[in-house]
Amino acid sequence: MTLKPSEISTLLSKRIQEMSLQQAVVQEVGTVLSVQDGLANCSGLDGAFFEECVEIHTSSEEIILGIITNLEDDHVCVSLLGDDRLVSEGDRVIRLKRTLIVPVGMALLGRVVDALGEPIDEKGPIKAETHLPVERPAPSIMDRQTVHEPVKTGVTIIDSMIPIGRGQRELIIGDRQTGKSSLAIDAILNQKEYNQKATSDRDKLFCIYVAIGQKRSTLARTVQLLKDRGALDYTIVVSATASDLNALQYYAPYVGTTMGEYFRDSGMHVLIVYDDLSKHAVSYRQMSLLMRRPPGREAYPGDVFYIHSRLLERAAKMSDERGGGSLTALPIIETQAGDLAAYIPTNVISITDGQIFLATDLFYKGMRPAINIGISVSRIGSAAQTPEMKKVSGKLKLDLAQYREMQNFSQFATDIDEATRQFLDRGDRIMMLLRQRNYHPLRYETQIWLLYLVDQGFLDQIPLYQIQDVKEKLVEYIDSSAVNEKTDWKKLINSFL
Repeated sequence: MTLKPSEISTLLSKRIQEMSLQQAVVQEVGTVLSVQDGLANCSGLDGAFFEECVEIHTSSEEIILGIITNLEDDHVCVSLLGDDRLVSEGDRVIRLKRTLIVPVGMALLGRVVDALGEPIDEKGPIKAETHLPVERPAPSIMDRQTVHEPVKTGVTIIDSMIPIGRGQRELIIGDRQTGKSSLAIDAILNQKEYNQKATSDRDKLFCIYVAIGQKRSTLARTVQLLKDRGALDYTIVVSATASDLNALQYYAPYVGTTMGEYFRDSGMHVLIVYDDLSKHAVSYRQMSLLMRRPPGREAYPGDVFYIHSRLLERAAKMSDERGGGSLTALPIIETQAGDLAAYIPTNVISITDGQIFLATDLFYKGMRPAINIGISVSRIGSAAQTPEMKKVSGKLKLDLAQYREMQNFSQFATDIDEATRQFLDRGDRIMMLLRQRNYHPLRYETQIWLLYLVDQGFLDQIPLYQIQDVKEKLVEYIDSSAVNEKTDWKKLINSFL
């Protein structure tokens, strides 16, 4: 029997389709050997790769997601991203042949999600535009440009002396209960007015708040604050609380960064807060020790620097050819008794583009925010300021440094000349003017006028105890009126006394 060429072609095509169908249904299935503390040892996954997602089908017919975080000779170690109490010895493990992906897009704004991007705010499912892998490479140098646009935080002492630019990584560091989270939340709250005035999404600054290892009650208060102040509409909250598994706390900042990269790569701007990376490092240390990786300094594994560097390197100001979007990172680190030389603080300080240090002694002296200007620095400098802010704040940091030095010497002096007395009085007024209540950010233009008034000496004759009252009245007047350099500031200030 002879076959025609067309018949041979048809038979071959049919056979190829059958073979493809057979290959499509083939799955590599393993078995759970043991489970403890959110980790499962599994056998039978010889083709598995590092960071691969797997599904564990439990005896209760639940499906638990996991990620392969250790490769051994005869088994793999899986970090569980679901309830480890449901997983038991003998459960089936199926390879997904992909890394972890999460939903991204505008649909997540105004939502509270867990470390897998699933909603936990009882507002229904999220219809995301697309999904992106959590582990993504940082943009190359050629894809970036220099940071030159300000992130207006609303905190006068930061905007004037430690400016933050779009695409920068600025560390907020200090002991517990010194106001670190409040500074970051102020920056989020301050974007409301600017976002309302924006004519397009490219002019807005969206925000992502990643809560790592916090109490649920603390996070609930933060979310309620954002909601009450109208800031939740342009914010995504990623939650990995203290009661969640170590793996969820570990992956939460990467998930938040992936969500932010969607805006960055679409030509938009986003600010992300990691609160805080100290607890993130602790969760990774616990995972590593349970996987029997060798401990190093302070029991942290040797690659703890890498987990933070590969996270923070993803913050960038993209080039105009890549859309000009930006991802600005505000990592938070908690110190113990002000020890900046500890392992994790020194690591993150070396990765970031500057740090804002909050001092406990300043906090208890009533200086709020308790920022130590001597140690705090922004490596972007005045490049992230407008010309008006540069003009009024150019000498401010130097003047305050001289003020602190002179104040220390004047404690032991019995007689101080008039010029020194005037300089100290001016410094006292500047310090009083820089005090600011939590969750009360000031408009950028208002800050400029306040600094202009103190620089021109309009506040020199006001008693120190009245500075705060006069400041509040000035803020209210500046925000509601058209002011300029021809305004009779002396008469106006006298009317407030």
